[in-house]
Amino acid sequence: MADSGVWTSLADTLKKAGLNVNSTSGTELHLNDIVLQVEAMVNNLTRYNWSDAYAGLNVDVKGILRGVTTDLCAIYMITWDMSGFTSRAEAEAMIMVLRDSAMRGLSILKDKKNQKFMVDA
Repeated sequence: MADSGVWTSLADTLKKAGLNVNSTSGTELHLNDIVLQVEAMVNNLTRYNWSDAYAGLNVDVKGILRGVTTDLCAIYMITWDMSGFTSRAEAEAMIMVLRDSAMRGLSILKDKKNQKFMVDA
C-alpha cells in the first residue's frame, strides 16, 4: 500500500464532503492519513487485501473502492470540523447520506461471491 493510499484523491473526497467542509481539514497530508486508515479498515472488514490486488482490478471494482473510500473519508472530514456548515443538522444529514452509500458499497465488497467475481473479472 502506498504511503498516501491508492483508492482516492483529495479532489474526489472534497466533492463528497461538500462545499461547507472546512478547507483546513482538506489538506493533502491530512487526507493521506485518513485514506490509509480507511483502506486498512476496508481491507480488514472485507477480509480481502484490496490494496495489494488493486493494480489488477478492473475499473468497476476500482470505482466501488473509490466510492466507499471517498464516502468514509468525507465523513471523517465533516466530523473533524463542522464549523463550515450552516447547522449541525446539515452536517449530520451529509454524514447520514455518505454513511448509507458507504454501507452499500461495503456490503458488496464483503460478499465472498462478489469478491470472487470481482477478482476474477
